[in-house]
Amino acid sequence: MEKVWNIAEPDEKLVRRLYRRLGCHPVTAAVLVNRGIESEQAASGYLSPSLRDIETLFCLKDLEKASRRIAEGIENQEKILIFGDYDVDGITATAIVYQFLEHAGADVSYHIPHRIEEGYGLKPEHISDTAQADNAGLIITVDCGSASHAAVEQAGRAGIDVIITDHHDIDKLPPACAVVNPKRDDCTSGLRHLAGVGVAFALLMQLRKDLREKGFFENGKEPNLKDACDLVALGTVADVVPLIGENRVITRTGIEIMNNALRPGLQALVRACGIQKPMLEAEDLAFRLAPRLNAAGRMEHAGLAVRLLTTDDYDEAGSLAGHVNSLNSQRQNVEARILRRIEMYLEQSPEILKKKALVLADEQWHQGVLGIVASRLAEKYCRPVVLFCANSGAWSGSARSLPGIDLYESISACSVHLESFGGHAMAAGLRAGTSQIDSFRNAFESCISKSYVDSLFVPCLEIDCILSFDMISENLADELAGLEPFGEKNPEPVFAAQDVEVVFSKIMGERHMRLMLRQPGSKKNRSFPAVRFNIDPQQPVPRSLGRVAFRLRWNYYNGKRDIQLVVEEIEEKSET
Repeated sequence: MEKVWNIAEPDEKLVRRLYRRLGCHPVTAAVLVNRGIESEQAASGYLSPSLRDIETLFCLKDLEKASRRIAEGIENQEKILIFGDYDVDGITATAIVYQFLEHAGADVSYHIPHRIEEGYGLKPEHISDTAQADNAGLIITVDCGSASHAAVEQAGRAGIDVIITDHHDIDKLPPACAVVNPKRDDCTSGLRHLAGVGVAFALLMQLRKDLREKGFFENGKEPNLKDACDLVALGTVADVVPLIGENRVITRTGIEIMNNALRPGLQALVRACGIQKPMLEAEDLAFRLAPRLNAAGRMEHAGLAVRLLTTDDYDEAGSLAGHVNSLNSQRQNVEARILRRIEMYLEQSPEILKKKALVLADEQWHQGVLGIVASRLAEKYCRPVVLFCANSGAWSGSARSLPGIDLYESISACSVHLESFGGHAMAAGLRAGTSQIDSFRNAFESCISKSYVDSLFVPCLEIDCILSFDMISENLADELAGLEPFGEKNPEPVFAAQDVEVVFSKIMGERHMRLMLRQPGSKKNRSFPAVRFNIDPQQPVPRSLGRVAFRLRWNYYNGKRDIQLVVEEIEEKSET
């Protein structure tokens, strides 16, 4: 689908005031204003974030109650079970809580459910088969548990306390000892943007504070929570939560830690990915590290990823990283087969794409990759997507949405046609009986069609401003790099240049292109190297372009760095 170019028009007075007071490039000021950063104070905090800015995490409801109960469990040497989720958010949350409690001398273990055999969340059978079998007195959930009412009730009957840390939407509080979830109605922290690992990190901050006040660390080394920010950053970026406020501070800190001293598992994973550039960026976490960690749970078991992130043994780390890298290759192959099959089906039945939602089911699809396939389809066709596959006599589904379309709210409105569901605005998991698929499809389509305006279903390219090649400089490239990490709600700036000439073009590999671009009418008449990814190699490249949308980045190669334009979209110059 052809994208609509939305070129921002920031208030010129605000931009002028900001770049004069900050002494920055006018384009940098325009980007900041586009992101709602309009004052010198806000901009200074944004450009130089500090860990002091995350003390707001202490405001989470039930945080102190949860911390006191865990401290009691540590002191009494109770068996503590951490129950996590199988995605990167849950994996990293499990890892940081496990390592903290182990460091504090707790009798602690963890359990990550098998994605297909056990499914998402804490269930009654986990109480009897796992917690009671292990004689656990306390269960701590991470990145799950908000909807586990039956399991929490069973744990209570068995004399086991449950502490829930989660960030998923929550309607009714389960009867747990504490429920730390910024989305509960009575939590006034304003931290709804936290990932599950961010909520778990907040709990560790409170727990360390409480243990410190008890004098617990007088005879032992106090845990350095800053060192855990690498995994908090990884889980936060992977879960595509807004990279604003506390999330941005922790992610930036975590990436700095990764670039200074990688833990053995991450070192091995970076090597397995083939990353050779000098500095990791949020993009590497999202598109290279996270998919490999996710592949463990999708294709085998997420426990492999937790072991990789927590091991101190470099040989074991290398072996585990190689294994998850192999699983990721398997995942890519399975995903590609399902995607091809769906594309063929849509070509044969184009009327399906006239609907506002895409709901498909197939008995043979692999449940572990449905979420990724749904994401790709949602992005390509610009509509929410729900994919179901057969699982144990019922149908398990994964759903993905678009910005502005609340998936959780829409599915909730159709829940009478489901056995169960859970998730948040952009992603959800569902379970339905065979007889419910068609009724859910119709109800979901009706709900989406009635609730959202047509403009949300048109793909848009958000552009920060028009940027002539004469305004591009090393100083601007440095300032834009200082806006990182980029991600949800803090997108990497995209610019547009008009009347651009292609001086040179060459295919790289199978689907990438290297170019040299210039603006013939510019005063400096400079040419810039550019790259465009995932192109059709058979499509000819016009020499004259009407507009080019691009990102401005540093390209590091052989110890040198050069400005490079990463081309997003091009429009051929009109003959008229």
